[in-house]
Amino acid sequence: MTEGQKTSITDMRGQGYGYVRIARTLGLSENTVKSFCRRKGLAGRADPEPYAAVPIMGGKRPCLCCGTEVVQTPGRKEKKFCSDKCRNKWWNSHLDRVNHKAVYEFICQHCKKPFTAYGNAGRKYCSHACYVADRFGGGADE
Repeated sequence: MTEGQKTSITDMRGQGYGYVRIARTLGLSENTVKSFCRRKGLAGRADPEPYAAVPIMGGKRPCLCCGTEVVQTPGRKEKKFCSDKCRNKWWNSHLDRVNHKAVYEFICQHCKKPFTAYGNAGRKYCSHACYVADRFGGGADE
């Protein structure tokens, strides 16, 4: 590694660039850059300043649940919630908006009524009562 590359690594690390970006820019191995940074005390997380939150369409997006401002990271998927707690709360109160892709339709082997099930393509019975009645010969029908 040349002295120019060492100075560039120090400068770029000071500007907040990560190991991968520095390595690609200078044509070095990522491990070489990491080792140099560790030896010179430049290790740790990259400075968040160059990756500061960017506004969405001229403003920052509010959390769908509580309305607080959600910090966005450039180059990443847009965040809609400020925390996992808000995300879970919102989706649990908006179950009608969940995109159920694994909904299956069946006919119960015991009562012969049609039913739907989510996420289980191998269902045979519409309920536990039908399962017990068909499997073990109990139930009110007999």
